[in-house]
Amino acid sequence: MSPSSRARRTPEAEQAREDVSVVLVSHDGARWLPTVLDGLAAQLAPVARVAAVDTGSKDDSPALLRAALGDDAVVTAASSTSFPAALSAGLAHLDAQARTEGVEPTEWVWVLHDDASPHPEALLALLAGAAEYPQADVLGPMLREWPSLKRLLELGVTISGTGRRETGLERGEYDQGQYSEIRPVLAVNTAGMLVRRRVLDALGGLDEELPIFGNDLDFGWRAAAAGHRTVVVPQAVVFHAEAAHRGQRRTPLTGRHTHYQERRAALFTLLANSRSRWWWLRFGRLLVGTLVRMVGFVAVRAPGQALDDLAAYVSVVGHPGELRAARRARRAAATVDPEVERALLAPRWLPYRHALDAVADLGTALTQQAADVADRRRAAAAEADPSSFAALRREREVGGSDSDDEMAEDTGLVARFLTNPVAVLLALVVVAVLVASRSALGRVAGPGLSPAPEALGDLWALHLDSWHELGLGTAVPAPPYVAPLAVLATALGGSPVAAVSAVLVLAVPFALWGAWRFLRVTGRLATPRGANRWLILWGATTYAVVPVVSGAWGQGRIGPVAAAALLPWLAHAALGFADPEADRRWRAGWRTGLLLALVTACTPVAWLVAALVGLVVVVLALTLLPGIGRDRSAWGPPLVALAVVPVVLSPWWVPALIHGAGPGLLLDAGRWPVPAPDGLELALGRFHDLGAPWWLGVVVPVLAVLALVPRRTRIPVLICWVVALLAVVVAVALGAVRLDLAALSTPPGLAFLVVLAQGALVTAVVLGSLGLTAPRGAARIGAAVLVVAASVAPLAGLAWWVADGGDELGDDTDGGIPAYMVQSSEEGPEHGILVVRGTLDDGLTWTVRRGDGVTTGEDEVLALAPDDTRLSGFTALVQSLTARPSPDAVDALARQGIEYVVLPSPADGEVAASLDATTGLVQASAEDRSTRAWQVDRPLSAQDLDGPRSWLRVGLLVLQGLAVLALLVLCAPSTGRGTR
Repeated sequence: MSPSSRARRTPEAEQAREDVSVVLVSHDGARWLPTVLDGLAAQLAPVARVAAVDTGSKDDSPALLRAALGDDAVVTAASSTSFPAALSAGLAHLDAQARTEGVEPTEWVWVLHDDASPHPEALLALLAGAAEYPQADVLGPMLREWPSLKRLLELGVTISGTGRRETGLERGEYDQGQYSEIRPVLAVNTAGMLVRRRVLDALGGLDEELPIFGNDLDFGWRAAAAGHRTVVVPQAVVFHAEAAHRGQRRTPLTGRHTHYQERRAALFTLLANSRSRWWWLRFGRLLVGTLVRMVGFVAVRAPGQALDDLAAYVSVVGHPGELRAARRARRAAATVDPEVERALLAPRWLPYRHALDAVADLGTALTQQAADVADRRRAAAAEADPSSFAALRREREVGGSDSDDEMAEDTGLVARFLTNPVAVLLALVVVAVLVASRSALGRVAGPGLSPAPEALGDLWALHLDSWHELGLGTAVPAPPYVAPLAVLATALGGSPVAAVSAVLVLAVPFALWGAWRFLRVTGRLATPRGANRWLILWGATTYAVVPVVSGAWGQGRIGPVAAAALLPWLAHAALGFADPEADRRWRAGWRTGLLLALVTACTPVAWLVAALVGLVVVVLALTLLPGIGRDRSAWGPPLVALAVVPVVLSPWWVPALIHGAGPGLLLDAGRWPVPAPDGLELALGRFHDLGAPWWLGVVVPVLAVLALVPRRTRIPVLICWVVALLAVVVAVALGAVRLDLAALSTPPGLAFLVVLAQGALVTAVVLGSLGLTAPRGAARIGAAVLVVAASVAPLAGLAWWVADGGDELGDDTDGGIPAYMVQSSEEGPEHGILVVRGTLDDGLTWTVRRGDGVTTGEDEVLALAPDDTRLSGFTALVQSLTARPSPDAVDALARQGIEYVVLPSPADGEVAASLDATTGLVQASAEDRSTRAWQVDRPLSAQDLDGPRSWLRVGLLVLQGLAVLALLVLCAPSTGRGTR
C-alpha cells in the first residue's frame, strides 16, 4: 500500500484544519525550489500562512520565493544566519502577520527546507497522525531520497553512545510499504517536522550552538526530557536531497568541512543532553572512539575526515563553559525520569556492530579490488594466448557446458591444479624452499645475524629511544630496519624471534611471487603475447634463490635477504611510471617510495643506486622528449619516490650524521664486517667463497649474453644490461672504499648490487627468450642444450640449499660466560659483564654484555659508536685493570655498571693472577675450569650510562609516523562510503 493511498483513508473532518503555518528556509536552493514550492502549493491540507526565510542566497532563490509566495511572505537575512536563527526569524514574521490579521498564531508550525519536497498528502498525513495521537507534540514524516524518490533516508532518528546518527534502516533500503505504524522516536528531521508552537516556544526553539547540523536531534532530546512526545508518521512522505550533507552546496556555516560540523554537532548533542551522573566519562570514551574512527577513515583513504573528527572533538572539549551552560539549561527544563528518554536512545551494542560492518566493508573493498585485477589479467591472458588455461576457462564461462558433472570436473580447484604442470612444479619448488629453510626456525644467529631479543618491548625501545644503554652508552640511533621488524613482530603475536624466522623462511617464496608478477608484466610489455609460464617459472625461481646461493642467507644477513625479497615488488611498482593515466603514475610514485624506503632500510646503497638510475632516466627523457618537462605527472612521480626515502628514514639518517655514525649509511643490516665481492663475483652472484659452487653462477651471465642475439627484444635486453653494468660500476667504485669504525674496518655493503645485477641478468634472459623463433633442424639440439643448462641454475641451487645451505645458522650461545651471570645481566643495565679475550702477548679485546646480550639491531649501534673520550677512557681502564689493577679501577667498573669480569677459555694466566690479587674483585665460579671470572664487590650503579634525550629524534620519529601513515593512506583501497 503506497503512502498516498494510506493517507486518503483518513477522515476529512480530522484533516482539513487551517491551523498550520509553514516556515521555509532557503539558501542557494534555486535548483530545488521550483519542485518544493509546487509540492507546497499542492498540499491537500490547508495552510494558514507561509513565511519563507532566505539567508543571503546568491542564485535566483529570492526571486522564486517572491514569485510563488508574494513579497510579504519572504524574509531576507545575512548569509551567516544559522538555521535556528532563520527559523526564529520566520516565526517572528508569522507572528507579525497574525497581529496584522488580528488572529492568534497557529497551533502547528510546519518546517521545510529548500531541498525537501513534500508529497501532496504529506501535511494531511501529519495532521491525521496528530489527531490519532493527540499526546504527540512533534511529528515527522518518512524521508525518502531525492531524486531517486524510493530509497529511505530516515524514519525518525536517534543517537548512539559514540555520537553516530542512527536511523534504524538498512543501508540502501527502499520503501515497499513495510513501515505503516506511527511510533515514538527520539527526534525527527527538521525537513518536514510538524511541531506545536507552544512546545517550540517553551523549549526556546532550536539551539544556536548547532548552526546547521544536529539541531533536530538536540531539539527532540530536549523535548523528550521535558515530557513532550515525538512520533514519526510513515504515511507522510517528504523527498529530501540532503544538499548540505552531500556537499552539493556550500554555505558560510559549513565551509569545506561538512563532516567537521556534523561531528561537532553530534558530540555537543551527546555531551550536553546526557543526564547520567557519570557523563564526564564520555569524554574518554569519545576520545577513544574518535581515534578509532580516525584509523578507519585513514584505512579508506579519507584523511580529511579523520582530521575533521579530531578537530570536532577538540572544539567541543576545548569549550567546557559552553557545555556547562548547555547542561544547566537542559537540566532545568527536564521534567521526566531519565529512563524515559534513555529508552529512545540507540542500544549500547550498536556501535560495536557498526565497527564490524566497517571492517567487513574494507575487506569487501580489498576483495573486490583483487577480483577485478584478477579478472582483467585473465582476460588479457586469454586474449594474448587462446590456448591458455585462462582462455579455456573464459570459454567455459561464456559458452557453458553440456553437463553439470563435466563443469564440476573441469573447474574443480584440485583438478585444475593437478592438470597444470606449471602449478605442480611451482608448488614443489615452494615445498623445497620451506624444507631447505628449516634451519631458520626458532632463535637463530649466524656470522651476519645476532639473535633476536626475547621481548617485543626491547625491539621497540631500540627503535624509539634516543639513548641506548649498550656497552658504555651511546646516542647512535637504531638501524632503520628495526622499525619494520618490530611491526612484523607485533603482528606475529609480539615475538621478535618469530619475526626474524619469518623473514628468513618466507623471503625466498615472497621473492618468487614478486619475480613471477614482475616478469609476467615485463614480458607483456616486451611482446604482445608475453612470456610463457615455464619461462616465468624459471626466471622467478632463479632470481628467488640468489640470496641463498650468494651466501647471504646462510650467514643470516637479514638485510640483503629482505632486500632481495622486496626488489621485484619495487620494480613492479616502478613500472607504473609508464602508465598512460596521470593519477596512476602518481600512485605508483607513492607506492614505489614506500617500497624503496623498506629496501633502503635493509640495504642503504639501494637509494643511491635508485637516485642514479632516476637521474639517468629523467635526463634521457628530457633529452629525447623535450615536451615531457611541461608535464609534472611524467617526471614528478619518480622524484616523489626518491624524496619519500629521506623523510621516512630521517630518524636514522639525521642522528647518524650528527653523532658520527655516517659510515652506517653505506652498510647493510647485520653484523659487520661485510663481504665485498669484486666485479667477477658480482656477475656470478657470489660473496667470495661463500654460497653455492661458483660454476652455478656462470649459467645466468652466459644466457644473458646470448639474450642479446634476437633483434626483436634487443632494446629491452640492453636496458637490463645497462642496469646490471651500472650495478657493477657502483660496486667497483664502492669496493675501493674502506670504512674505518671504532672497533673494525669494513667495505661498504654491496649485497643490494649483487641482487640487482642478478635480477637484471635474469630479466634479460627472459626477455631475450621472447625474441626467439621456433628452432628447426640442428638448431633444436642447441636449444635443448640451452634449456638443460638453464635448468641447472635453479635446480642445482635448490638442491645445494636443501643439502647444506644453512649450516652456518644456529642457536647463539654465550661463549664462556656462566649461565648465572647471564641471568643476572638481564636484571638491569647496572649488572653488566666485562668480557676480556686474548693474551697480553697477542693483544686483548673487550666487550660489555648487558641485558640479554647483543641482539638484532644492537650490533650496528655498538659498531658505529664513535671513539670518543668515554670509549677511550674505558679502554684505558681495561688496560690498567689487566696490567696494574687497583681499587680505584674496580670502583670505576662499579660506576660503569659492571658486576662481573670474565676471561673466557683459555684465560691468560698472567692477567688472571693480577685480577686475583686485586682488592674489590671476588673470584666467581665458572663451568669451564679454563674460564676465569670475578665479581665486583662494590655498590653497582648505572649513572655513567645515562644520556640525554634528543627531542630532535622524537620529532623525527613523529615525522616518520605521519609520513608512513600518509603513504599507507595513498596506497590503500577506498570503500566509497561516507558516514555521519
